[in-house]
Amino acid sequence: GCDSLVTLDLTVNSNAGIDSYSICDSSLVWIDGMTYTTSNDSATFVLVNAAGCDSTVTLDLTINYSSSAVDTQTACDTYTWIDGLNYTSSDTSATYLLTNAVGCDSLVELNLSILNSSAFTDVHVGCDSLVWIDGNTYTSSNNVAVYTIINTAGCDSVVTLDLTIGNNAGIDSLVVC
Repeated sequence: GCDSLVTLDLTVNSNAGIDSYSICDSSLVWIDGMTYTTSNDSATFVLVNAAGCDSTVTLDLTINYSSSAVDTQTACDTYTWIDGLNYTSSDTSATYLLTNAVGCDSLVELNLSILNSSAFTDVHVGCDSLVWIDGNTYTSSNNVAVYTIINTAGCDSVVTLDLTIGNNAGIDSLVVC
């Protein structure tokens, strides 16, 4: 009829763990034999640990996806793209592989239109002087003056002046000064 004191010495031999995966564009066959095709953080599986007790494992699966994009560019005469190459003609077949924000592949396709600059010579023959497109007045022959305007493609068009001034303008009997 007397009180007795009993002390419990309890050792718990079970444990729990998390099995984490982060993959791209794929599925995962996990330890439970199931194939997971989407991210999952709730699947569990019970194993027996070394002490013979239950051990619960929780799946932490993140499935990320690759991406792709088209880089549309228009340039005059030449264009240097992200691949470091210098393109001198239109191109729609070049691709470059990057890594996107979630660590998966990101394929970039180039859609490049190369427009062309132009050049021509503006020929004038005269007796006295010429006020040219650059606003300058030329009173002697000149074949080195140049002026750049924008052509219909939106690129540079370099115009070179070919001016002959004087009594001997180089045209047989058509110029009388």
